[in-house]
Amino acid sequence: MLWTLVIPLKPLARAKSRLSDTADDGMRPGLALAFAQDTVAAALACPAVGDVAVVTDDALAGRELAALGARIVPDEPRGGLNAALSHAAAVVRSTRPESALAALNADLPALRPLELARVLDAAAEFPRAFLADAAEIGTTLLAAREGTELRPAFGRDSRARHRASGATELPLTGVDSVRQDVDTGEDLRAALALGVGPRTAAAAARLLIPGQ
Repeated sequence: MLWTLVIPLKPLARAKSRLSDTADDGMRPGLALAFAQDTVAAALACPAVGDVAVVTDDALAGRELAALGARIVPDEPRGGLNAALSHAAAVVRSTRPESALAALNADLPALRPLELARVLDAAAEFPRAFLADAAEIGTTLLAAREGTELRPAFGRDSRARHRASGATELPLTGVDSVRQDVDTGEDLRAALALGVGPRTAAAAARLLIPGQ
């Protein structure tokens, strides 16, 4: 089974505000773009992924991610993360109704293609499935097989909300790169310890990060 990944990305100027303890206003947009570039590049290199659709209204991000091979879907609803994901899923399925879909965070700069493949292969056993983040509170991936609606419930306590919605939680180990999203300086240090992609590594090298 080949999956279509739907990756949401808010305008870079508003992205990653919780990284203010590590990066100033001038640095955070570049970090957010680097995270997304490394995430998309790794996703497109995954053998279980057929294509990637990024839903964003940011012109710079759209150009850079399209250059990597992603399809760009404008965020027409402009109603937040879940509305953007539902819209992108509908756009994908308007031309490929039987697509297996997975929503993936845009801030997984340590993402490993083979670890992502393990998660998607496990998700293929269920109509809807999700992977909790490293903090075990949120969600980094939500998958819906063909014929099943995505029904995203990202945001605060999304792990509990996705479980309550009937999605199956995937109890996988050894997929740390798919769990390690980056919202805070501590998250960034954890991702750097795993080993990030080249764009994030270059952006992070311009920061003074304790322990690195």
